[in-house]
Amino acid sequence: MKKNILLIHTGGTISMKMDAHGAVLPNEHNPIKDAKDTLSSYANITEVEAFNLPSPHITPVEMLELRNLILAYSAQQPLDGVVITHGTDTLEETAYLLELTTNFDFPIVLTGAMRSANELGADGVYNLVEAVRVACDDLAREKGVLVVMNDEIHQAFNITKTSTSSVNTFQSPQYGPIGLVTKKAIHIQQQPVRRQYVALEHITKRVALLKVYAGMEADLIESVMASGYDGLVLEGLGQGNVPPAVATSILAILDKGIPVVLVSRCFNGIAEGVYGYHGGGRQLEEAGVIFANGINGQKARLKLLIGLHQTTAPTDFKTFFAM
Repeated sequence: MKKNILLIHTGGTISMKMDAHGAVLPNEHNPIKDAKDTLSSYANITEVEAFNLPSPHITPVEMLELRNLILAYSAQQPLDGVVITHGTDTLEETAYLLELTTNFDFPIVLTGAMRSANELGADGVYNLVEAVRVACDDLAREKGVLVVMNDEIHQAFNITKTSTSSVNTFQSPQYGPIGLVTKKAIHIQQQPVRRQYVALEHITKRVALLKVYAGMEADLIESVMASGYDGLVLEGLGQGNVPPAVATSILAILDKGIPVVLVSRCFNGIAEGVYGYHGGGRQLEEAGVIFANGINGQKARLKLLIGLHQTTAPTDFKTFFAM
């Protein structure tokens, strides 16, 4: 029996075409919709166009709209899976917000393309078919939100875009993909150790994200906080260290009750409070800075944003980010 799959389009390169001057632009007609006959051989498809936006135009507000759309359709009809086509620039962020704010046993699979529909070697239809195949497979159940691109299956918490143009752009530092897609089968070899679910009704607060660099001064952080942000995420040096001037400004922010989360700007590794000098991670951690457990800056920003919106009880950020 065919599975019932909700297919949601949001725009991005997968829905675009290149014009005669070499500019990749959105289309009024989403060319990926022409793959409907192929997809129907795998599943019963319910197709929805949520929006038609380049992914840099997508904000957490649109991400929450996607979550609400999935909730609405799942309440109306039985679903075996959801597939979302999305631009690659912010795909990992949408995937992670959905991972934290949904708790379905069926898979939610995001996919996209690095080449538009009329470019040589266009990968959109190929990735979409693979995403639908994964969403239909029983092995994908209870795996949370997945990203399927270029024959690989990744979990939302770890996936990140690593190349500006390569079709193999999405990688999972430290842990690698959890599975592969071949011509004949879906192969998934790993199960999530744990999953978090957090209720989220609306998004009104703001969280800033800054990359720390050598010689960084305090005034940049002070100006961000003077603008009324509700939280701050820093991509720190090494295992989670900052220059002395930045450390002093962080201590002042913490005194105001504003949460500060620290990740490493390194591609691999986990930030930990190790160094005890002024600006070292140990000093910052003891002062109240929260160290995120292995996620990158953009995902830590979303997680802090979600944590700040908990209304039933204040979030224990140390526990929240330890998972």
